[in-house]
Amino acid sequence: MFQYLLKRLCLAIPVLFGVSIVVFGIVRFIPGDPAQIMAGQAATQEAVRDIREALGLDRPVPVQYAYFLGGAVRGDLGKSIYNGAPVREELGQRFPRTLRLALSGILVSCLVGIPVGILSAVRHSTWIDSSAMIFALVGVSMPLFWLGLNLILIFAVRLQWLPAIGYETPQHLILPAITLGLGSAALVARMTRSAMLEVLRQDYVRTARAKGAAERRVVNYHALRNALIPVVTVVGLQLGNLLSGAVLTESVFAWPGVGRLLVEGVLTRDYPIIQGSILLVATSFVVLNLAVDLLYAFLDPRIRYE
Repeated sequence: MFQYLLKRLCLAIPVLFGVSIVVFGIVRFIPGDPAQIMAGQAATQEAVRDIREALGLDRPVPVQYAYFLGGAVRGDLGKSIYNGAPVREELGQRFPRTLRLALSGILVSCLVGIPVGILSAVRHSTWIDSSAMIFALVGVSMPLFWLGLNLILIFAVRLQWLPAIGYETPQHLILPAITLGLGSAALVARMTRSAMLEVLRQDYVRTARAKGAAERRVVNYHALRNALIPVVTVVGLQLGNLLSGAVLTESVFAWPGVGRLLVEGVLTRDYPIIQGSILLVATSFVVLNLAVDLLYAFLDPRIRYE
């Protein structure tokens, strides 16, 4: 196990290195000059040039990347062009909020998706199965921003049960978590149904039923336990997607996380903020994939890593 973990960590280095190159290159194609934005439209060319020199934007792109990479290796992601705050501190304040939102969203996803998938598989080819698959299709197709705005309209504006924006209280988390979770719940439900249908056809399930085991025990103990590996894979990938895909949800609900920080960085052409945010999300995705792979060994003792 330790050798496998060390191997995966070594493989993560070139992945993150490639991500840093792509991100650093792409942000340079964003229209607009950060120095001009900071100086204002009425600023002189001399003032803009001075700001570019102060920010190091007048250096060749390879030199700028070398400075960025050297700092990133040391944990220094630079300072925000917009407000001068260290990017590491900005991300340190924002990432726990995004993680909290993503974990709440994946909890909603599992609480909705797994039971729906199990029920759909157990009641295969019935109206329950058809209704569950319609729910999954609608959930996959539904835009997050549209769902979020409708939840605000219903529960915050008309019913006035929940706050629409902010993050100060647990009530502020409910609508964003539901918005994120319902879209992922559709995928979890489809995967759970598919895995359960395959397992329910196995010989050991028929043997358990032939021995007189209760149907609930057959489904929950024999079938679900062996169907969890593909479900865990989807849940892990969805958690990574929620960390990176919370941009729209955080914008709709004014949730001050990494996604909203990234949007603000794009609007102000804040290169260090954009680079640091995307690199943090990419690192989180790599760590989550590794955690999911290691979780397989706990779910199925037959799996061994070398």
